[in-house]
Amino acid sequence: MPSTFKHPAHVPMWRGAKAAYLLIAMCIFPVAIGGYWAYGNMMPAGGILTALYIFHGHDISRGLLAATFLLVVFNCLSSFQIYSMPVFDSFEAFYTGRTNRPCSVWVRSGFRIFYGFISLFIGIALPFLSSLAGLLGGLTLPVTFAYPCFMWICIKKPERFSYSWYVNWGLALLGTAFSLASSVGGVWSIINTGMKLKFFKPN
Repeated sequence: MPSTFKHPAHVPMWRGAKAAYLLIAMCIFPVAIGGYWAYGNMMPAGGILTALYIFHGHDISRGLLAATFLLVVFNCLSSFQIYSMPVFDSFEAFYTGRTNRPCSVWVRSGFRIFYGFISLFIGIALPFLSSLAGLLGGLTLPVTFAYPCFMWICIKKPERFSYSWYVNWGLALLGTAFSLASSVGGVWSIINTGMKLKFFKPN
């Protein structure tokens, strides 16, 4: 999607991102809730796909299992584009700001290939990052749940002890509490299961 100073791409991209996130939530939350309802604490480390293979591999046809795994591959390929949209938009904004001209198709494709290569390289070079997922997720959680509320309070300066003031402070503190809980859980998981630092040796 071309981005210029007169017609910035972030406006239609934001509409598309909201629709995409809603669609993703409608797909992922039922799977997560249904998976926990079905397996509970018996859920293996690989998630719902591993649980399907372990618990139902003998009574589900291989064609259905293959279709399920293929749907996950499609989901990963499409969600990578959606979750990486802010990065692509930042690349394009930097490019248009420096060159004062819109991004061509080749430049946008180059940005996406470059970012995909960097992501793949990090995934291969540092395969133990999945062990740090809980800790890293907890440390970055305030960016989504707490910082926007604090920023809104600082920028808009709502009346002290008003409804919006209480709501934003409450949501910000709740997001901070979620972040602390996730970070503590991530540290506990690392202590409990251990972590092997292996570079360029994916499991």
